[in-house]
Amino acid sequence: MRVMKWSMIALAVSASTSQFAMASSQEESKGFFEDQSLNVKSRMLYMNRDFKNGASNNQSTANKQRITGYREETGLGVQAVYESGFTQGTVGFGLDALANGMIKLDSGPGRTGNGMFGKDSDGTPEDTQSNAGGAVKFRLSDTVLKYGNQYVASPVFSTDDSRLLPEVATGTLITSKEIKGLELSAGHFTAMRAQNQMGRDSLGLKAADIAGATYQFTDNFVAGVAASDVDDHFKKQYINANYTLPINEDQSLNFDFNGYRSKSQGQELSGDVDNRIWSLAAAYSLGAHKFTLAHQRSTGDTGYVYGVDGGGTIFLSNSVQYSDFNGQDERSWQARYDLNMKSYGVPGLSFMTRYIRGDNITTGDTESKEHEWDFETKYVLQSGPAKDLSFRVRNAVYRANSAYDSDKVDTRLIIEYPLSIL
Repeated sequence: MRVMKWSMIALAVSASTSQFAMASSQEESKGFFEDQSLNVKSRMLYMNRDFKNGASNNQSTANKQRITGYREETGLGVQAVYESGFTQGTVGFGLDALANGMIKLDSGPGRTGNGMFGKDSDGTPEDTQSNAGGAVKFRLSDTVLKYGNQYVASPVFSTDDSRLLPEVATGTLITSKEIKGLELSAGHFTAMRAQNQMGRDSLGLKAADIAGATYQFTDNFVAGVAASDVDDHFKKQYINANYTLPINEDQSLNFDFNGYRSKSQGQELSGDVDNRIWSLAAAYSLGAHKFTLAHQRSTGDTGYVYGVDGGGTIFLSNSVQYSDFNGQDERSWQARYDLNMKSYGVPGLSFMTRYIRGDNITTGDTESKEHEWDFETKYVLQSGPAKDLSFRVRNAVYRANSAYDSDKVDTRLIIEYPLSIL
């Protein structure tokens, strides 16, 4: 699951973009140091997953039994990203670097399991973890080639940032914007570091090839396609169309369609995958209010599978805080309401609530169901020395058939502070 779902906004159709910023054109390059930037983001995360109706958190090891009714962890993570500019000339050269570190503030062997911290041999969460990496980049005209450690946001290969630190991919990514409105991309990746592990390839990625194209037909309509080949796991194809119909200054309608086709290959290390899944969302915006209805449907011999290709590789409307509603043959519906309090004199304050219900899930001989109710509030400081400091509370109440999943309440408190140094 993604910390933020990118479907339902035009950015979601980006076939593949590095999360490091890229300048518009080599002709406009000011120089290696002149265009450099250094950004640091600090994040404190408290996460509590309370199991209900007899479910438990089993963190037992070979040496000790540890079974509790909840998971509770708190930590502080710091992400630093340095981006140089490009040298001047026909072909520009640059360097990017990243450094990530986190500290455990509170957890324990019986309360861990939320994916925030790595664990030692007896199941105790690590006190500190850190990693660093870099990438070289070249630019010719409006085409950029980058090789090394990087964050990627492709519908078929996307690094996740839903805990303290993000996943990090290693490989080559080419992004081209030579034609106005058209973005082409292709990449080859050979490793993926998990959010709570320091190993370069802790997710076990052998190799992944990706390609994509996005075209902005008009100011209000954009569409994209993407495909991936993840060695010995599966192949995926993706399609997106996003259209906004302006009604007047305060009203608009947005329609967002996303679809995947997945099929296992090679050694089938992710299992015998055979799935088609799509979602369609319609959002009506009226001033400070937004009302969204969405439907999502999965067909095939399995549900939609992702993970080795990045924990964020699910650009679907009903992939929400806890559940993705991506089970085999699952049908799900969502109703959502967003409120921006800027119109009521409180800029920076926002609320969101949504309800999602899924049924027709194939689990052996049983048809399963699930539903989730989410509530979220966020406040971002608008001025002063702590400008952009944000406070966010997320709560999800989840219920399902025992044959499919356990009942739980997922609560998160997130405090973030982004700081631009250069």
